[in-house]
Amino acid sequence: MGDFTGLVLFVLFGAIFFYILYGVIRAAVRDGIGQADERRRRLTEDESDIAGR
Repeated sequence: MGDFTGLVLFVLFGAIFFYILYGVIRAAVRDGIGQADERRRRLTEDESDIAGR
């Protein structure tokens, strides 16, 4: 019975670890996409300013 409890705890802690890792990666991707959109928006505005002069 002790071996089974150890296995269950190992799986439980592994699941918690990967769930937290998933959240961190998801937040990083979301922030990266936001930064890329902002950079693209600024670049487009700069190009339109240059073309408008």
